Amino acid sequence: MSLYGILDLPLWQVVLAGLAMTHLTIASVTIFLHRSQAHRAVELHPIPAHLFRFWIWLTTGMVTREWVAVHRKHHVHCETEQDPHSPRFFGIRRVLTQGSELYRDAVADRRVVERYGHGTPDDWIERNLYSRFTWHGCALMLVADLALFGVYGLTLWAVQMLWIPVAAAGVVNGLGHYWGYRSFDTPDGSRNILAVGLLIGGEELHNNHHAFPASARLAQRWWEIDIGWQYIRLLSLLRLARIKRVAVRVQKVAPKRSVDLEILRAVVAGRMHVSRRFSRQVLRPVAREALCQGGRGCWHARRVVSLLGTERRLLDAEAQAQLHEVLSQSERLRLVYELREQLRQVWERRAPSQEDLLVRLQEWSERAEQTGIAVLARFACDLRALRLVQA
Repeated sequence: MSLYGILDLPLWQVVLAGLAMTHLTIASVTIFLHRSQAHRAVELHPIPAHLFRFWIWLTTGMVTREWVAVHRKHHVHCETEQDPHSPRFFGIRRVLTQGSELYRDAVADRRVVERYGHGTPDDWIERNLYSRFTWHGCALMLVADLALFGVYGLTLWAVQMLWIPVAAAGVVNGLGHYWGYRSFDTPDGSRNILAVGLLIGGEELHNNHHAFPASARLAQRWWEIDIGWQYIRLLSLLRLARIKRVAVRVQKVAPKRSVDLEILRAVVAGRMHVSRRFSRQVLRPVAREALCQGGRGCWHARRVVSLLGTERRLLDAEAQAQLHEVLSQSERLRLVYELREQLRQVWERRAPSQEDLLVRLQEWSERAEQTGIAVLARFACDLRALRLVQA
């Protein structure tokens, strides 16, 4: 056998092989572990499901039930002290550099696995191989890399072993809650790292995922790319996957005179879209009018819009003080903020019954139109023109 393994490939071809294999690992995690197992957005045929599970065992040694449990706990306790990997509490440096350690700490609490890991594979091969001999898959991968690629194999194997701890445990859990743009005012600090989700399978669109966690598609705007979703569509065309859920959208039609159940459903189910429209159509123009005199202070206005759209519990003391100061200086902003919080209570269903929610939304619409703020009145009219459509 050659010093460069059975395949005897030049270095550039080994690099390409490494990129292909690490991309397959990313695809396995985002399609199988994340969208199929953790959120039940996709139902996979047994053939691709088991191939993904086998490849994850070879290249990560992760146990499906444990990964799913940690991820589900992250969603339940996002941005709190119980979040397994929140930059808010652990710091961005620790999450980026020690994400795999935080994952192992969470898995070590078997109560977490028992509570959140339900519904994952529990067949013979899972119990007797994948869950029982977790590091043996990685060892087998090392032997295969050395046999196929020779002296390059060790480096290639090291890259494979580091890929998920760095790209997923570090980048997604760290940067995904620290840096990037926000399309939706989710009740957490999630952000879209990049609009082009190629390197980590679409997981770059992390804010979109937190807005619609049960959606098989992470891209929400026409210019966003989710390569994981394209793979799922291909599997669906081949009848190797069934797409169960994608995020709903809201569409504007002719406005109605009063709020009805169809509008209420659009506001509740499409609350992330409604919130984004409110920020764009109401918060931004009112903030600019209040804070931008002669073009100065517009950067401050953008900061205020971000503060107004963020839940108070996510604001540090300095940000809360700044928000309080701005609201005390502008009556119009204070009123807009108050109405936004009232609308939030509607879409979060803070009422004893559907009928009460309907009454609250109707009263909200009437009050918004009577404020004398043109953009708010227009938004209230547009709200009565919304209906749900399947994305």
